[in-house]
Amino acid sequence: MKRIFGALGSLVLCAWAAAQDPPVRPSITGIAYVRITVSDLENSRGFYEKKLGFSSNKSGCHAIVVPCVDVNGLQSIEFDQPSSADPSNLVTAIVFATSSVAGLKRYLEAHGVKTGEIYSLDNESQQFEVVDAERHCIAFVQQPDSHSGVWSRSQVSSKLIHAGFVVHDRAAMDRFYKDILGFHLYWQGGRKDDETSWVNMQVPDGTDWIEYMLNVPANADHHTLGVMNHIALGVPDIKVAREQLIKNGWKPGEEPKIGRGGKWQLNLYDPDDTRVEFMEFTPVQKPCCSDYTGPHPGSKQ
Repeated sequence: MKRIFGALGSLVLCAWAAAQDPPVRPSITGIAYVRITVSDLENSRGFYEKKLGFSSNKSGCHAIVVPCVDVNGLQSIEFDQPSSADPSNLVTAIVFATSSVAGLKRYLEAHGVKTGEIYSLDNESQQFEVVDAERHCIAFVQQPDSHSGVWSRSQVSSKLIHAGFVVHDRAAMDRFYKDILGFHLYWQGGRKDDETSWVNMQVPDGTDWIEYMLNVPANADHHTLGVMNHIALGVPDIKVAREQLIKNGWKPGEEPKIGRGGKWQLNLYDPDDTRVEFMEFTPVQKPCCSDYTGPHPGSKQ
């Protein structure tokens, strides 16, 4: 009898100990979509569909009532109305793909992060929202296992590789993205070798990243904010991308250049002056300021 009660007691103790283990963070694999503000929807559609070659409101879009364009079968760019409360916030949401929204919600709450309710999207995905340390809207989405993409011959890029926004307190943002979510430093640099103005924080289980845009003055004008709040599209060859843009009707402004990170890049600006950066997947020369510490993105999904 003592053996029976002893065995039962051990089982109860083991079950109690397991219940006390903190939740494990599910994987966060990349950027699913980014929401940007547009003042004239049709004008913006003309830029993203005709100049960049993206398809509109197809498989990658997450809600039929939200205008968007597909980047590939798992990524899209959504269009939002400018916020009267904060007109400087041109990137209004960055949404990351995760293997489990329910598991990630439990994980964040166990770490003291206030989370929104899980809700379903029109493409059978589920997501929930949080705000980071500087009140940027961040969301996490669990997408269907299979998701076919739509590719057009005029499409310049098929991979959204990063998004950037203005950051004032790097330490506070690191406590959220690095310490809690597990993002890690991919690269950092600035216009001078001893200056840090751009901090690339890569997702823990993929190659996409977010970019802290530091040292931005509080009174920055609209153009400066458009440069800082940006999205970046990956391409294997910047010269080929430039030629396709010209075929699509883009009139060259800035020319391609090798950025401080050692990668070829080309900057375009949408009708609202939000920067759309085309960037080669891999560097062609040694970067300034710091070495890369994570894998580079590629064109395959």
